[in-house]
Amino acid sequence: MSIIAESDTASSGPDVSFITLGCAKNEVDSDRMKARVLAAGFNVIEDPERADAIIINTCAFLTEATEESLAMIFQTLDLDSISKGNGKLVVAGCLPSRYKADLYSELPEVAAFIPTDAEDTIVDVLTSILSVEEKPYSVQQSMSARESVLEEGKSFLRTVDAPWAYVKISDGCDRFCSFCTIPFIRGRYRSRSAEEIFSEVDGLVAKGVREIILIGQDTGIWGKDLTRRTRAIVEPDSSPEPEPEPEPELSSSLGLEPEPSPVQGPANLAQLLGTLASRHPQTWIRVMYLQPLGVTDELLNVMSKHDNICKYLDIPLQHASKRVLRDMNRTGDGSEFLELLGKIRATMPSVVLRTTVIAGFPGETKADFKELEDFLRVARFDYVGVFAYSQEEGTKAGDRSDQVPGKTRRIRAQKLRDLVDQIGFELNEQKLGMTCEVLICGEEEDELADGLADNDSSPESSYLCEVDSTNGAQGLIARTQGQAPDVDGVVHLEEGDVGSIVSVSITGAYCYELEAEILEVVRA
Repeated sequence: MSIIAESDTASSGPDVSFITLGCAKNEVDSDRMKARVLAAGFNVIEDPERADAIIINTCAFLTEATEESLAMIFQTLDLDSISKGNGKLVVAGCLPSRYKADLYSELPEVAAFIPTDAEDTIVDVLTSILSVEEKPYSVQQSMSARESVLEEGKSFLRTVDAPWAYVKISDGCDRFCSFCTIPFIRGRYRSRSAEEIFSEVDGLVAKGVREIILIGQDTGIWGKDLTRRTRAIVEPDSSPEPEPEPEPELSSSLGLEPEPSPVQGPANLAQLLGTLASRHPQTWIRVMYLQPLGVTDELLNVMSKHDNICKYLDIPLQHASKRVLRDMNRTGDGSEFLELLGKIRATMPSVVLRTTVIAGFPGETKADFKELEDFLRVARFDYVGVFAYSQEEGTKAGDRSDQVPGKTRRIRAQKLRDLVDQIGFELNEQKLGMTCEVLICGEEEDELADGLADNDSSPESSYLCEVDSTNGAQGLIARTQGQAPDVDGVVHLEEGDVGSIVSVSITGAYCYELEAEILEVVRA
């Protein structure tokens, strides 16, 4: 079975429309559902008002995301096709996983809810609610949905509608940061098998994808659970899962390599990345969502060895104050992080670094905030996602009594945004006149809203507002190896072919945005 389902074919089946909210991981989940629906003989259309069924893949990571998901649900319920009973609404993803039965009772108008661990039942759900008499395709019913996903291998379906694609290498998280809801939404950490990842990547590359982006909640520990899971299949263990063990201090891990795994094939992220790079030498390979402990010497050496592995690291540090980090149930501190950044830059001098930080965590003092501010000033990340702390129900941090006032959180977050935007502008100016390769991603009118330096999920960033989109190239949007889609900056080009990799000269620099002229086509 091909793992790619083309989205431009039509059948006589019902029409289905997808609305995706949230992060790149949700985009992958939606794409998998879309591909299964296409393989089952349904049509996927853009216009929800003409659809027989609308699937909203929701986000509920933060209160703001939950509110956005609920707003979209109510907006969709008001569509004539739904309100008059001609269409059905399905709510999938994080919202039903987080709120479960409470959500079901509050939204009786919704035809079905599909939590994150049951998204592979999408065809069965649509068949049922649309009263389709005969379904040409169904998922395995002998295992839970998540086990089916992990074990199906080549029945993984994907669509291709861009020259780049996200590939999930794991799901869930074992870190239990005190502010985070992900382990309660996505469950415990589970790696996908290397064979399954290779199969999916092979199919995507065969269909013309030029950049593969590896994602997960914690990509750096990929493979750690594969041996345990293999044993569990041979010798079932009905005992409850143990409580998460505390992580070692970052300082104790610097320079140490993970123990080899008896599982055949790649045993860790470094080996997985190296194998993919060798397997597809003409394809860019990017990895995101690395925790500090996942940045090993082996990983850095593999990244520096392969030209097609993007010299780019996304390491969400969240803070620099050791006290705040321990309250977050995280390791490391500012000085250890600077040591790690120094090692990364020594190994890969041209590396582009991205991080995420939280301002206004419960108990954060003025001194803690200054420590974070000073750290960012010294670290000089290329991109920083700055978030004001969000008090989340059901988290340890959310239950604390020493919450920082909302206004203070917002002021601190904006102060950090202004700082990192200034740094980003200075770093971008240094790129003027340089030559590099870029991947042409699409026309500006299609790509600009998603790719234009969404560096902090906020419209308030002062340097972003200074960008004059009427000045210079407007035709196409491209990205360097140092720019990830949706969250980082972009390169503006006047001409070129979407999907091609070209060598360019940088002619203009703004905060996170660049302008360039094509020198030659590297890969058409």
